[in-house]
Amino acid sequence: MEVDESLSVCSAVAKEVESGFRVCRYDPSLRSEWDRFLSTAKNTTFMFRRDYMDYHAERFEDHSLIIWRGTQVMGLLPANLRADGVLVSHQGLTYGGFVLRREITLGSVLDVVRASLHFLHQRAVPRLIYKRLPRFYNTLPDDDVDYALFLMDSKLIRRDCSLAICRSDRLPVSRGKKSKINKGKRAGVIVKRDDGFQPFWTKVLTPRLLQRFGVAPVHTIEEITGLADRLPEHIKQYSAYLGDEIVAGVTVYETPTVAHMQYIAVTDKGEEVCALEYLFHCLIEEVYPAKVYFDFGICNERDGRELNRGLLQFKEGFGARTFSHDFYEIETANVTRLI
Repeated sequence: MEVDESLSVCSAVAKEVESGFRVCRYDPSLRSEWDRFLSTAKNTTFMFRRDYMDYHAERFEDHSLIIWRGTQVMGLLPANLRADGVLVSHQGLTYGGFVLRREITLGSVLDVVRASLHFLHQRAVPRLIYKRLPRFYNTLPDDDVDYALFLMDSKLIRRDCSLAICRSDRLPVSRGKKSKINKGKRAGVIVKRDDGFQPFWTKVLTPRLLQRFGVAPVHTIEEITGLADRLPEHIKQYSAYLGDEIVAGVTVYETPTVAHMQYIAVTDKGEEVCALEYLFHCLIEEVYPAKVYFDFGICNERDGRELNRGLLQFKEGFGARTFSHDFYEIETANVTRLI
């Protein structure tokens, strides 16, 4: 028996009204409300703060959503609208997805997703590209969203391998890695936190990316400096030196529980003396021993289809192991399957 789609949509409207959930697009007047919710959400990162998201506002058409029940915010969806009318959460961020209230239950999560997808479908947004936040950023489980994705027959379109050290069950550093760490120490490599990003950006990161991949860093030196000025407790630069010469560096994004390696690069001379291995050793053992996870980032290319085995071996040598970072395509019309 066929069901008239208009009847399904009407049913969705009734369900939304009945549950008391409503959705609105983010507006700058809601900035304090947005950031206040992030401070207590169970699955979030500082990259969802407006101080971070708005730095590239001119590149992306912000179409973030706020989901309410009465006067209480229940969830956020950082997102932008592409030129083809597809919503992405978020094209300018490493991660995205629904950010949820700490105390929220499964039934309410389904209501949040239902209300959001209905809102988009009614406004002729055909699809949502959903970048799931890796689970190790959570303070509480958020697999409720995965259940909603399953019910809507969402399509897994990409899966990256994100490598992280879990402090609660730490694996040993490999013998080969220990040897390289000792080599860097014997060579006289010095690790320090830089006050700025100029030396790393101009002498290591940008030349290395151009040499190996023919690309520039996603952030310009002006952008990363501006972001760090706004969020100094979250964005930091650590570098390795031989004398006065910078030979390796890592730009670190910090959350309360995770130290994420956002940019990593080393010069030819730095490779010869294993400066990067020694730099990571110092970060793991001395700078961030209290973080629950030490996140090296991904080791994939071609939208997850190709594994960079050299990069994988490098990160696994420190005891890091794989967490999946998933990307889904959701047809907004499939919201009717949540009813």
